[in-house]
Amino acid sequence: MKTHKIRSLALVLIGMILLAGCAGQILPAQSPSGSGEASQDVKPTLDLDWFAMDLTDAVSGETFNMNDFAGKVVLVETMAMWCPNCLVQANEVRKMHEALGNPEDLVSVSLDVDTNEDSATLKKYVEDYGFDWRFAVAPLLVARALGNRYSAEYLNPPISPMLLIDRDGEVHQLDYGFKSAETLQEFVEPFLRK
Repeated sequence: MKTHKIRSLALVLIGMILLAGCAGQILPAQSPSGSGEASQDVKPTLDLDWFAMDLTDAVSGETFNMNDFAGKVVLVETMAMWCPNCLVQANEVRKMHEALGNPEDLVSVSLDVDTNEDSATLKKYVEDYGFDWRFAVAPLLVARALGNRYSAEYLNPPISPMLLIDRDGEVHQLDYGFKSAETLQEFVEPFLRK
């Protein structure tokens, strides 16, 4: 129990430090339909091009990066294995994929942002819960880029932070907090139709 509290405190402190160093501005929420629901559009910049930073799939050991999914819709969630909200949210992501018929042009990536967790343990976690998308431990540079570019909240897994990268490489931030499979489907579908 103490380990979880220490990890949580460490994540909060890291988040506060990153937030203090953030100079970027979050743009107003906007969805592809222009309805203003549940997203904030942010274009990636060359100074923090985390799309090109290598990640290692915890299950397969394969190296990948976000650029590998160019032309697809990519749902990115930051998480930690100790986080019960993350497990609940991952199950909603699974239900969303099933409800959409598991489209090949929709990729989900879960990034473990807890610096105390490793790929071997993450692999067991993924296999134990039967998740079938990419999970990777986020290298410090990727976690830092996410925190600096979008918000330090991306290092706070219990609030279920998620990004959607559209087919053109634009990043859309989903609202913080739990998102049901239905809510995720409503958000993702317009991007799949583009």
